[in-house]
Formats: sequence, C-alpha cells, structure tokens
Amino acid sequence: MIFEILSIFPGMFDGPLNESILGKARARGVITIRVHNLRDYALDRHQMTDDRPFGGGEGMVMKPEPIVNALEAIGPLGPPPHVVLLTPQGKLFDQATARRYSRLERLVLVCGRYEGVDERVGRYFVHEEISIGDFILTGGELAAMVVVDAVSRLIPGVLGNEASAEAESFREPMLEHPQYTRPQEFRGHRVPDVLLSGDHRRIARWRRRQALLRTRERRPDLFARLSLTEEDRALLNDGEEAL
Repeated sequence: MIFEILSIFPGMFDGPLNESILGKARARGVITIRVHNLRDYALDRHQMTDDRPFGGGEGMVMKPEPIVNALEAIGPLGPPPHVVLLTPQGKLFDQATARRYSRLERLVLVCGRYEGVDERVGRYFVHEEISIGDFILTGGELAAMVVVDAVSRLIPGVLGNEASAEAESFREPMLEHPQYTRPQEFRGHRVPDVLLSGDHRRIARWRRRQALLRTRERRPDLFARLSLTEEDRALLNDGEEAL
C-alpha cells in the first residue's frame, strides 16, 4: 500500500515512520510512505501556504493552491488515490475506517494547519475529512502518523503475528481484558490466580468478563453498542461465581 502525506513540515515524519513496525514494513516494501512538502507547490517565490481569512478574524488559513497543485502533481504517480483531509471538522476516525483504508491501494493524507484550510479544498478536492478526536492539535501531522500506524497494522505482512490485529481491541466495540506478565508478584500485587490455573476455558471466560466490565466502566458509549450474548449477561450478573 502507498501512503502519500502532504505537509508544510515534512521533517516531522522522519523519526516516527522509520522506527519499529512501520520502519520494518517500509524496509521490506510492504508499505510505501512518501512525504511531500506543500511549500514546493506554492505559487510565489516566498513559498507561502497560508493567508489571512476573508471577513477578518485571528490567525491564518491554509491556501487552496499549494494543496490542489500537490494533489494534481502526485495524482498520476500511482494507482488512483483516496484523498483525506485531516481536520477537526472531519468525522471521527475509528477502527472501521482504518479497516476500510487498509483495503485501498493508495491513501493521500493532507495535513491541515493554523486556523484551518480553505473550505474549497474539503468541499471539492478531497474524498473525505477525518478527525482523530475532539481536541486541538497544532497541525494534522501527528494525526497523519496515527492514521498511518492504525491502517498499516491491518495490512497483511506488516505485523509479525497476523492474528494480533484481529485479537486486539475494537474488533468489536469493546476494550481489551487486563494483561499480566512475569513476575507473578510485584511489590505485593499478585497476578490473578485464574491466569495461573492452566484452565483455558476458565481463563477465556475471566478475560471476557473483565473486558465487559472495563468497557462498561470506562467507555459506556462503546458498551451501549455491544450485542451482548446470554453468556455475556451471565458473566456480568453472576460475578466470579460464573467462572
């Protein structure tokens, strides 16, 4: 899969996208990530990518010309791209969106900045607008890294263990169960006995119950979307005795 990133700060991507799983996947050619400097597509000799907003107001707005020029320039360089503008105005990025993107051949991520991007870019020159959460960042670069990471791990060949992506949180709208490793006791806190029992059926039921309880407590919005089975209800209602 090919990721194309448009940014006025391309240097921000040098470290994060060359380390760990992403770096290894790039080295093996499983994914390709190309970062483009939007200033190279500006029209004036000062390479200006922003200007004051019409109608007045504080801050600056990203101009449409550099973004659209860049999209037109890179468009023919591979399969037809799906173009996404990263902006607080977009719909919330989630695991379902990550899965949808992972099936694309080429994804273009446009990093917004300042007070926003000229409205005509989002309305006429991209396929959709995405936000990674209800908070404000200094720009879309960090959001682009989040999207690349979330999407890449769903692409076959990126993870060492292909089952990992399927087993993790949000395959269904539920948080993951608690995880423990050695030592069995750390500063007076022990690993739950059930995990040391060797009884795989009991362990599976304990993990399911803990995941349900954690989701209900921490993410009631996700819990409300769950389709609970009769066994799920029994685990929640009966407590440890159900195990």
